[in-house]
Amino acid sequence: MASLPSFVRSPLLALFVLGAGFAVAQDELHDTFFKEADAARAAAEAANASLLAPRSYSAATKDYAAADAGLNRGRNIEYVRNKAGSAEDHFRTATIAAGLAKTVLSQVMKSRQDAANAKAPDMSPEIWDKAQREFGLAIRYLERGDLKSAKRKDISATSLYRDAELIAIKAQYLTETRRLLTDADRARVGRYAPITLGKAKQLLAEAEKELNENRYDTDRPRNLARQANYEAKHAIYLSEVVRDVRDKDLTVEQLVLQWEEPLNMISGAADIVPVMSEGHAELTAELVTHIENQRHEVQSLQQEFENGNLRMADMEEEIRALDQRLGGATAERAALVQRLEAQARVKEQFERVEKMFSRSDARVFREGNNVILRLVGLSFDSGKSELRQGSFDLLTKVEKAIDVFPRSEIIIEGHTDSYGGDVANQQLSQKRAESVQQYMINAMRIPSYRLIATGYGETNPVANNETESGRARNRRIDIIIKPNLDPV
Repeated sequence: MASLPSFVRSPLLALFVLGAGFAVAQDELHDTFFKEADAARAAAEAANASLLAPRSYSAATKDYAAADAGLNRGRNIEYVRNKAGSAEDHFRTATIAAGLAKTVLSQVMKSRQDAANAKAPDMSPEIWDKAQREFGLAIRYLERGDLKSAKRKDISATSLYRDAELIAIKAQYLTETRRLLTDADRARVGRYAPITLGKAKQLLAEAEKELNENRYDTDRPRNLARQANYEAKHAIYLSEVVRDVRDKDLTVEQLVLQWEEPLNMISGAADIVPVMSEGHAELTAELVTHIENQRHEVQSLQQEFENGNLRMADMEEEIRALDQRLGGATAERAALVQRLEAQARVKEQFERVEKMFSRSDARVFREGNNVILRLVGLSFDSGKSELRQGSFDLLTKVEKAIDVFPRSEIIIEGHTDSYGGDVANQQLSQKRAESVQQYMINAMRIPSYRLIATGYGETNPVANNETESGRARNRRIDIIIKPNLDPV
């Protein structure tokens, strides 16, 4: 573009300079008249006054907008000052009202947040909208000073929010199960697989009951719903098999042979001769024992590997240090020999302890020099921490194992599965650990200074909480023996 002539550029430059000066002046005037109003507005927004004090907040924003428009249009300064001052007053009133609402309406606000967290606006929109209207009325009544009406609406909104939350939680966990059961009923699965389908429906009912009683502990209902899904799908599959048998497309003998084939394949992989001439019970037990033995062997090999690495690292570090320092080498080499002897002593003691327990009593393994007794044979009544009479024989073996390690430190760890609330599980695991600790003090005469009892709740699982067998392994007491490595 061609440049403008100088006689045109100069007036434009003057207008630009005048405009910039006017803008600066406007900013200064805004700071002068709106400083307090801006601070009051920030405080109101921080208090969420637009939601909790809408009447005062709306009046404040209207006055603020009027003052701002008046300033921009060059209205009387007194008008601008009065409107800004009125906006400031309304913002401050809104902040106070919002603070009161947070106190008076704390229950409904918590239930509203819980419902929102559960996605109630999407999962239960009708009840959510009703709750929102009741909540809005509670706020309006409170802002007008009608505390009685505000509390009435508070109770109504709280109940609606909780209903919406529960419906949303159920929708998240149970919708798929309900769909599967509906499909199963349409396909008349109950006619062909009534036991399995009935089990699926019972699991769904239990999941819904759990959510009704404690919607915030979703571990158990989620697992029940998962099991119900499995049983519903299983029932659909079984109904198809039964239909094939009834329609003569598949004989009972062919069906049994088909189901035996996976056991034959597993037996081959385990190098076990599959004998099922009298059923599969004996072969199943043999396969389970084989798997348990393999798991134990893997654990032992991992342990030996880790211990070997630790010993090698310790020895290499000591040797390097000794090579660097000739002075005092004899004493340090003697200390190294003593430590290696202590480690060898712990290994021998561990092997003695390992032989004391059967598979049904405890799993015995090492972590470094520490010996862990995982007491699989020690159990408690549901929700209780008192030791059962039947546990005393196992604890007698534990006492003998501890005696193998004189002057050792004993840590008793309590663990639970994931069912139940986090706090309740931690407290229960602590009480169970303390029950074992007290038994050791009273019956085993172990000094209390050697014992530490700690509850970990559900935080340290050793198996899958999605299966009953996994949860059973997670409900446990671990005894950790920390040997004294000083020379005997």
